[in-house]
Amino acid sequence: MGGYRDLEVWRRSMDLAEAVYLLTRSFPADERFGLTSQARRAAVSVPANIAEGHGRGTRPAYVSFVRIAQGSLKELETHLLLAARVGACQSPDIDSLLDEADQLGRMLRRLADSLSDGGRA
Repeated sequence: MGGYRDLEVWRRSMDLAEAVYLLTRSFPADERFGLTSQARRAAVSVPANIAEGHGRGTRPAYVSFVRIAQGSLKELETHLLLAARVGACQSPDIDSLLDEADQLGRMLRRLADSLSDGGRA
């Protein structure tokens, strides 16, 4: 297996996490410990779990952490949708992030499938 930093899904998930940090800077101050914190934690969890799974050194562990990354991605999508619903941001502000999250979800699914099938990651 190559390094996790060589994976496009890891690089793009890092980009998504950065975009979430930038977006949440404009959230209301009273959301600092609510939606801001939760969205950032979920966004960071995606690349962090890819990296941690890779570092575990076994395919079953790697698959497990990729699945956790998928869950964190869905959690992030939910936080972003809620942020728009409660007025912390506008729907157009999150549309591209949700599109990227959808693409990353498919990439994570393919990575998990390839690891489960004994393929190379």
